[in-house]
Amino acid sequence: MIETIATTPYDDQKPGTSGLRKKVPHFQQPNYAANFIQSIFDAAGLSGGETLVIGGDGRFYNREVILTAIRMAAANGYGRVIVGQGGLLSTPAASNLIRKRGASGGIILSASHNPGGPNGDFGIKYNIANGGPAPEKITEAIFEKTKTISRYRIWTETPPDISRLGEAKLGDMVVEVIDPVADYAALMEQLFDFGKIRDLIASGFTLAFDAMHAVTGPYAREILENRLGAPQGTVRNGVPKEDFGGGHPDPNAVHAAELIGTMMGDDAPDFGAASDGDGDRNLIMGRGIVVSPSDSLAVLAANAHLAPGYAGGIAGVARSMPTSQAADRVAEARGIGIYETPTGWKFFGNLLDAGKVTICGEESAGTGSNHVREKDGLWAVLLWLNILAERRESVKAIMESHWAEFGRTFYQRHDYEEIDKRAADGLMGSLHDRLASMAGQRFGTLVVSEADDFSYKDPVDGSVATGQGIRIVFSGGSRIVYRLSGTGTKGATLRVYIERYEKDVSRHGQDPAEALKELIETADAIGEIRKRTGRSEPDVVT
Repeated sequence: MIETIATTPYDDQKPGTSGLRKKVPHFQQPNYAANFIQSIFDAAGLSGGETLVIGGDGRFYNREVILTAIRMAAANGYGRVIVGQGGLLSTPAASNLIRKRGASGGIILSASHNPGGPNGDFGIKYNIANGGPAPEKITEAIFEKTKTISRYRIWTETPPDISRLGEAKLGDMVVEVIDPVADYAALMEQLFDFGKIRDLIASGFTLAFDAMHAVTGPYAREILENRLGAPQGTVRNGVPKEDFGGGHPDPNAVHAAELIGTMMGDDAPDFGAASDGDGDRNLIMGRGIVVSPSDSLAVLAANAHLAPGYAGGIAGVARSMPTSQAADRVAEARGIGIYETPTGWKFFGNLLDAGKVTICGEESAGTGSNHVREKDGLWAVLLWLNILAERRESVKAIMESHWAEFGRTFYQRHDYEEIDKRAADGLMGSLHDRLASMAGQRFGTLVVSEADDFSYKDPVDGSVATGQGIRIVFSGGSRIVYRLSGTGTKGATLRVYIERYEKDVSRHGQDPAEALKELIETADAIGEIRKRTGRSEPDVVT
C-alpha cells in the first residue's frame, strides 16, 4: 500500500551541472534522498503509467537509494521501472535505455568521477525522455519543489530482488531487472566495425583499459575482451567496488598515473584508455603519448566518417566553452557547424535533437555523439579503435598528422580544489569587475584583445544562460578562462583553462608546460590566484 510520510525541506538541494551532489553522510540525513526524489516526481508532471529507468555506478549507498526510488516510483504512479541488475547502469547505458524503451525519464545515482565509500561522494541526477540531463528549466522546477516539500509517497512493501534478472510486481507497477550491458553493447556493434577492430587486435595490436573499479568494468570486459577478442586481463581493475578500490575514479594524470606510466614505458601497449566512476568520461593514450581531451574531440570529429555509424559524415560539432578551439579548426576545414556552449552536457541536448551536431565534447574528458544524450567513455574508446583499425597508424602518428593539417593547440586545465568558497567568489567577482577595462592591457608579450563573462543563447529554443565563465582572449587567439566547477562537494574548485595555437610544425614537439609558460604566469597575475587563495600551484593539471 501507499504511505504518505510527512517531511520538512532542506535548503541545499539545488542541482548543479550534473544533478545533486553531496557527501554520503549528508545524503543519509532523514528523508534527504526521499525529499529530492519526490521533488523530481512532482516536477516531472506525471500523468500515470510512465516508464522510469533507474541505475547507478555502484558506489556506496547506491543500492539503498535505488530501492527507495523503486518504492517511491510505485507510489507515484509509474507503470514500469527498468533497473540494471544489482543497481548497475553506466550513465550512457541509462541514456540509451531511456531512449530505446520510450521511458519518460531516468534517475541516475552517481557522483561521476568523485571518490566513493562511506565518507565519499554521492549524487542523484534526473534525465528526461530524450535520454539527456534535465535542462535548467526542469532542474529549477525540481529545486523549487525541494523548498516547499511537506510529504513524500512511498510503497510500504519490500521491492523485488534487483540482483535477479526478470520481471516482478510492486503494487500495480512492474519492476524489470535487466542485464545492464546487453543493450549498450548491441548499440556499439551498430556504430562500429567490430570485425575490423577484431582483425586489428588479432594482428598483434595490444591495448590496456583501466576501469578504475568503477561501472565500466563489466561493459569493457564484454565488449573489448569477449566481443573484440582482446586477451583476458586487458581490462584492469574491472570489478566495480563501492569505494572504487580506495581510489579516485577520475581518468586524469593524477589518478590514472599507473596506466600512464605503463603507456610511457619501453614495452607499452599500442593503445591505452581509462574511464571514470559512471562511465561517461575517457582518457586516451598511445605508446609514449597522452592525448588531451580537447585534441581527442578534434581527432574524432575529423575521422568519424571511418566508422560505419558515421560514414555519411557529421552534421556539426559542439564543445563546451572552456574546451580548446582545436575542434573549431576541424569544423571550419570540413565546412560543418561548430557550437560553443556552457559547461554541462545538458546544453548539447537541443543541438543533438535538432540535428545541428553529431559529435560533442568537453575538456573534462567527456566526448559523445547523437547515439545517446550523454557523454560516453567507451564509445570514444571504440571510435578511436575503429579509426586505428582503418588507418593502421599509431596514436602518435595520427596526432602528428592531425597537428600538421590543422595546427596544434597547446592546452592545460589547472584545478585548485577545495579552496575557501569566499576566496573563490572574491576572485571571480574581482575578475568580473575588471572586465570592462581589460581590453588593451599588456602582460609581458601578451595583449588582451577582449574579455567577457560568457553567456549563451540556445539556437534551438532561445533560452539564455549567463555567468558561465570569464574569458580573457589575447591578440593571436590565446585564451585564459576562469570558472568555478559545479561538480565538487566541499569548498570550491577553481578551474583555469589555458590555451595557445601553434601553426608552425617545427614547434609542435614542445612540452605543453613550456609552450604555455607565459600564459600560466599571466593567469596567476590576472586572476590573483596566489594572493586570494594562498595556493602557489594547482592540485591537478590536465
